[in-house]
Amino acid sequence: MKILVTGGCGYIGSHTIVDLIDNGFEVISVDSTIRSSEKVLEGIKEITGVAVQNYKIDLCDKAATRTIFQDHPEIKGIIHFAALKSVPESVEKPLDYFNNNLNSLLSVLACQKEFEIPHFIFSSSCSVYGNTAELPVTETTAFMEAECPYARTKQMGEHIVRDFTNANPSLNGVLLRYFNPAGAHESSKIGELTFGPASNLVPVITDTAAGKRESFTVFGSDYSTRDGSCVRDYIHVMDLANAHTKAIQYLTKKANASNCEVFNLGIGQGVTVLEAINAFEKVTGLSLNYEVGSRRPGDVEAIYSNYEQAALKLQWEPTRDIEDIMRTAWAWETRST
Repeated sequence: MKILVTGGCGYIGSHTIVDLIDNGFEVISVDSTIRSSEKVLEGIKEITGVAVQNYKIDLCDKAATRTIFQDHPEIKGIIHFAALKSVPESVEKPLDYFNNNLNSLLSVLACQKEFEIPHFIFSSSCSVYGNTAELPVTETTAFMEAECPYARTKQMGEHIVRDFTNANPSLNGVLLRYFNPAGAHESSKIGELTFGPASNLVPVITDTAAGKRESFTVFGSDYSTRDGSCVRDYIHVMDLANAHTKAIQYLTKKANASNCEVFNLGIGQGVTVLEAINAFEKVTGLSLNYEVGSRRPGDVEAIYSNYEQAALKLQWEPTRDIEDIMRTAWAWETRST
């Protein structure tokens, strides 16, 4: 089966391509590379032996997007990663995020309908839950107010997919709500690339350890958590990648109870920022230079998952922990520098 991966040169997209190929799928990528690099395709080829074709187009361009499906009428599934994802940038440039993240989704869904592509996987986020008081969150946890424009685009994106599948019952959608992806492929041939200063915790840590930055700031020490820092559910990127493969397999087996279902993807455990720092120092033997500062706008205090539905229906289980994340992230950092 041929799968189109949008944002295939990005962090999660590239790791998912590897997992798809490892599970016998044929893959086409589309990625404008505004926040990625086609060099990742070399790493994918080294790992899998497969040269993946990438269309370097902007998915907001509907006419250009149509050409992919015209060239590959055998596409049976779409995994839609392509989106801008920086929380602080979204606060500064909300219109850029609404324009890119929503219009690209609309363009892809229009092609799904026109070309009758049966299966669609949407890359959502735990940020849809907002600053929830219900922990761990389940798929039925109510959305709170979005903490940033990026999170709002994910909330809106989910509503768009639900409305679209309701209107097109022959087409299937799965909404995958990620928690905090981190780490790299065990080979160290692909990992998380940063464009400009890193804002996610793990690349900030590895950048600091590698001397790319002198120090970093832990944002907030007065949250109502066990050590005052934010709590997140860090999931290894290869565990996350495998969930997309399992979601496609789930739909192709027609195991879905409805034509739009949602699954949390995390490890079900909260880790504080300070605990994540300690995990890095433990597995590497390095000491990190950081300071504790004030809270950052757009950050949620605590979020972690209940992933029972993914385990039950997708037959998916995370197999790696925060130390595996830090070990593989550091191996990628030291290989890529």
